[in-house]
Amino acid sequence: MEDKNIKVNLFVKQVNQSNALAHKPDYLAYAANYNFLLLDNAYENTGIQYAKIKLAIEKNTCIMPDCKYETNQLKRLQEAPQKSLSFLNNIADQLSVVEDSYYDVNQDYRFMLANSVLTGKPSFAKSDGYELRLTLLENASQEIYFNGPMFEKPLVINSETLDALLESGSDMVVETPDINKDMLRLLTEVGVMDAKSLNQETGELTARAKIAEEFVLKNPDGSYDYEIVDIGNGKGRNLLKYDLDKIEKKVTPFINAEVAGLLSAEQNAVAAWNVFIGADTSVSEDDQMAQNANAGFVAWSYEKDLPLMQDKKELFMVKYKEYFMNNYLKQFTKNQIPSVQADAAVFDLEEGKRKQAQAILKDNPRK
Repeated sequence: MEDKNIKVNLFVKQVNQSNALAHKPDYLAYAANYNFLLLDNAYENTGIQYAKIKLAIEKNTCIMPDCKYETNQLKRLQEAPQKSLSFLNNIADQLSVVEDSYYDVNQDYRFMLANSVLTGKPSFAKSDGYELRLTLLENASQEIYFNGPMFEKPLVINSETLDALLESGSDMVVETPDINKDMLRLLTEVGVMDAKSLNQETGELTARAKIAEEFVLKNPDGSYDYEIVDIGNGKGRNLLKYDLDKIEKKVTPFINAEVAGLLSAEQNAVAAWNVFIGADTSVSEDDQMAQNANAGFVAWSYEKDLPLMQDKKELFMVKYKEYFMNNYLKQFTKNQIPSVQADAAVFDLEEGKRKQAQAILKDNPRK
């Protein structure tokens, strides 16, 4: 089922985003019918029902002497229109998540189909064989029904059940946290960036952002401990080196707090794992794809893996840190040219290595 979810979700997403149907003369000539008469059909007989119940109460011909059943049914019919509007609004709001750029395609593919039917996407019309129905139930709840050619089985949602989920802080359709946005913010909070790297007005990192001096490796005499790199043609240059262990110790508490917040809404953590963390791709790789890499066979299932076991929570913590370190902090520790102008100049590679070796021997004399 998980594999079908991915295939159908990606297929429907591609169809909905494509302009192909606009260039098919046969489709342009097709008289599609998107009028499901959702509310008209749901309330078709309610006027007659209301009149009959009202008459039974007035004539004292109720099922029971206290007319409790009839009174409850009158209340149900009176409150039904407002409940329908609220229910349909919740359905539309939940299903709209499938159109987010980071939507996790491991979710039930019927959500994607239902949104296509509800929003009148091309080829998801009533005349294409799709069904959309709202039913008022005797227990005062309401039910919406989606079905059609691409549904393996109908999608049925009850208003009371959906309300209970939303009130408890859960969602029917899970929104994927924007990990990229969160990690850019985290960069400004972890305490490893130089104070001048932060734009005080926007709270964002400046174009010249760099890691604070305390994390740059230095020699015993206070000079910078450079890494010499070969730039070709017998030339070399210095690059700064960083205390990566010290950086990791500094950022870990912040990352732990961030992950704890994510795991407080486990369904969102599953989405983050499936879309960002589990796939082991980089931000640049994802940016070059039409669709973010999917965790595939290591993806977590909303049905089977929730609630998350402790081993998965710990794995999420580890992988989240790796993703942050590799995709966000690493860019500030690689290929960083010295701030000291004289040390930033290109030099003869062999001469530079000889001087570096002499400096090491001077700092570490043989006993």
